[in-house]
Amino acid sequence: MILTSFAQKTINLSGTWDFQIDRNGSYNASQKYDDTIKLPGSMLTNGKGDLPSIHTKWTGSLYDSSYYYNPYMEKYRHTGSIKFPFFLTPEHYYVGYAWYRQNTNIPREWKRNRVVLFLERPHIETTVFVNGKEVGHQMSLSVPHEYDITDYVKFGKTNSIAIKIYNGIENVGVGQDSHSVTDQTQGNWNGIVGKIQLRSQKSIFTVKTFPDLNTGNVKILVNNKEYNLKIDNPQPWSEFTPNLYTRSVIYCGDTIPVTFGFRNIEVKGRDIMLNGKPIYIRGTVENCNFPLTGYPPTDVESWKKIIQKCKDYGINTMRFHSYCPPEAAFIAADSLGFYLQPEGPSWPNHGVKLNYKQHIDQYLAEETKKICDYYGNHPSFVMMAAGNEPAGDWVTWCNNWVKTMKEYDNRHIYCGASVGGGWAWDNLSEYHVKGGARGLDWSHKAPQCNDDYLSQIEFPRNYREKEPNNSPIIAHEQGQWCAFPDFKERSLYTGPYKAKNFDIFEDLLKKDGMASQAEKFLYASGKLQVTAYKYEIERNLRTKDYSGFLLLGLNDYSGQGTALVGPLNVFWKEKGYVDSKQWKEFCGKIVPLAKFPKFIFQNTDTLNIPIEVYNASEGDIKDAYIEYSIIDNNTHSNIIAKYNTTIKYGKNNEIRPITLPLNGIKTPSKLTLNVSVNGNTNEWDFWVYPSKVEMPKTKDIYITDTLDSKAIKILNNGGKVLITAGGKIRYGNDVKQTYLPVFWNTSWFKMRPPHTTGSYIMNNHPIFKDFPTDSWQNINWWELINNAQVMNLQEFPEDYQPIYQPIDTWHVSRKLGMIVEANVLKGKLLMTTFDINSNLNNRIVARQLRKSILEYMSGNSFKPEITLDIKVIRDLFEKEAPKVNMFTKDSPDELKPKIIR
Repeated sequence: MILTSFAQKTINLSGTWDFQIDRNGSYNASQKYDDTIKLPGSMLTNGKGDLPSIHTKWTGSLYDSSYYYNPYMEKYRHTGSIKFPFFLTPEHYYVGYAWYRQNTNIPREWKRNRVVLFLERPHIETTVFVNGKEVGHQMSLSVPHEYDITDYVKFGKTNSIAIKIYNGIENVGVGQDSHSVTDQTQGNWNGIVGKIQLRSQKSIFTVKTFPDLNTGNVKILVNNKEYNLKIDNPQPWSEFTPNLYTRSVIYCGDTIPVTFGFRNIEVKGRDIMLNGKPIYIRGTVENCNFPLTGYPPTDVESWKKIIQKCKDYGINTMRFHSYCPPEAAFIAADSLGFYLQPEGPSWPNHGVKLNYKQHIDQYLAEETKKICDYYGNHPSFVMMAAGNEPAGDWVTWCNNWVKTMKEYDNRHIYCGASVGGGWAWDNLSEYHVKGGARGLDWSHKAPQCNDDYLSQIEFPRNYREKEPNNSPIIAHEQGQWCAFPDFKERSLYTGPYKAKNFDIFEDLLKKDGMASQAEKFLYASGKLQVTAYKYEIERNLRTKDYSGFLLLGLNDYSGQGTALVGPLNVFWKEKGYVDSKQWKEFCGKIVPLAKFPKFIFQNTDTLNIPIEVYNASEGDIKDAYIEYSIIDNNTHSNIIAKYNTTIKYGKNNEIRPITLPLNGIKTPSKLTLNVSVNGNTNEWDFWVYPSKVEMPKTKDIYITDTLDSKAIKILNNGGKVLITAGGKIRYGNDVKQTYLPVFWNTSWFKMRPPHTTGSYIMNNHPIFKDFPTDSWQNINWWELINNAQVMNLQEFPEDYQPIYQPIDTWHVSRKLGMIVEANVLKGKLLMTTFDINSNLNNRIVARQLRKSILEYMSGNSFKPEITLDIKVIRDLFEKEAPKVNMFTKDSPDELKPKIIR
């Protein structure tokens, strides 16, 4: 029975406990223990356990075993100074049994009541002994462990309370990558956190509240006894109006305070309805990454800070990936107006399967009911999934689970599981958290922002019906765009987990002479990351009937190979390349959306851009002030339109389009369109190039696509050579590049392309005098970058940095280049892998870069700073780099031929 308790009298058991590691399971509740420990806390936070080593059996999957076999990694494998590249390195590690014991006096006057031992968040299994006698055993990963110890205590005397904790996962059977247990996230710790109390109360009870917004009636069930309250003029609870009410009922002599909010959550067609109105989810996944402790906070203030940071970034929802947070998260969300989707504590995959007669079937069914029993009264608890990306006959199991849960507790809406695009369609889910309708198509076609995902909402992947889907879909784990590591972040790791993975990544960068580039790589990759997020989020907001998205994630994910996917680091702090104001331009309750068919124009074009508004505010925006402006190269802003209009609540609100001839722009220019709706602004960069380009005369420049005999002769005679080597390079052909950055990371996904995460550009270099560019790979570079070759510059001088430098995956950090220059023999060489030769009438960006390069080489500024042996250039055409070896054949589901059905 779940025991949700209100403590009239409590004894706080926080403090020093006797402690004993029990490796062989041979200790008991009464023996002498040889150590002490502070609770609340874990063995890890107390410095207990073993030093990690290469023999440590981690809780989690590894799809990259190079750490154990790559000779370069040998120096990181020494016990005592071990550094692990795939997730944070704990100072100590232990999986097994441990004993915790404390003696406490229980007052004589408590004899008239029940005595309950309350353990807010133990990990994982607890067996409680009072005065040497076993009381019971529990193993919930989601809710407090509560024991009625009344019959075991000696009132008015000192009592021994011993707790045996086991943190192995084989009994709960949730799966080694479940965020409730895995070392990829919080870590598999042993201990108790949160409140540790003895409670004296008249009775033991559960409380469920059922507020009715339409009538103001509130039904309260305490065990099986019903109470009815009436609230006059009840005010609704929502993200905009987080109204809460607290009342008390008396049950068997206990006065029980009850807090509730009036909100109704339901599904109608493709809409999720809150209080009779569609809501639009702008969410992030909370992955249970808390490196200062290794476990989620149990205090309300910590969760308020996290949730407020999310709201600052326009986020209104949080999904808890394969775990349920402590009650403090629900309390904080209630008060701030924030929607939560807790999940059962399981990623039933990677060895665990649903509906395969494994223990997970019963455990997950019981755990999810406990979650509703303990936290279901919180109005922020609006949605629930059984877990993440299951294996096995999961559709049958999840369909039955949704039906069961709806009957058990109809105060929430239910999704069978949060799944990727390749998973089957679970047809009985009330709403779906599903991949598929996410991402950008920019690896195959030029960037634009006038498309949507509607066809994938109507007919999702693996949806078998002839009629369009008519249920809500929320994008599963949208984004996953990476940025380069921020090595400054390491100073924040003041707890038992250290970012020694960052030490390895920094060493790799230094090894190839790029230590000076770390901050440049962070900024350049970060700006590309934000660009990818912006256009993917906008595509979601543009899509009719799409209920929203859940990012992966707003903050970084420390495990699974180190997934630096957040604009915020794992501590929810900015990294220096975007702030909340900039992010909310495209991720907020009111977002103007320009629908550019392309971003590259000629000055003979006319800009024709439809504009619409995503309005997920409290309602219609009457007499909204609209302003359009263009910002030019010199950051001068020119207002081109301003007017007032009404914006209806919802999506796809069309307002006046923009029509602007571009014939007044005579030079290559980067421009920015700014659209503002009542001060809610959004902006889009676009580029205008001259329709007619006169190329400089190149009589003194030999242009070739390889290092041929004529090129060598000209260089030997002191001449200039331009090699346009795209498609001809061998030393670097193992690096696969698209415009978009690394997805998740190359370790977890076994070097699946792309391998680069943007580029750093010396934008002040004179080579770009006639080619406006940022210091990072903005959209104007797509035509030149996407699927283009890079050069591996390992044989170049260690301190040389190329003019245009793609940023390799931090797990390898090869020095790469796409524009290099050098003195070779007696001449001067410029070499590029950009295609600046073909189809220049239609490839206007390539045409302009060709002109800018030739102008540079023709002038006095062409003065290469380094001298190279001709062999270094020849090796670029003839040598091949060894392939990256992951030393394992296993892979995550997304890389397998058949995704789980």
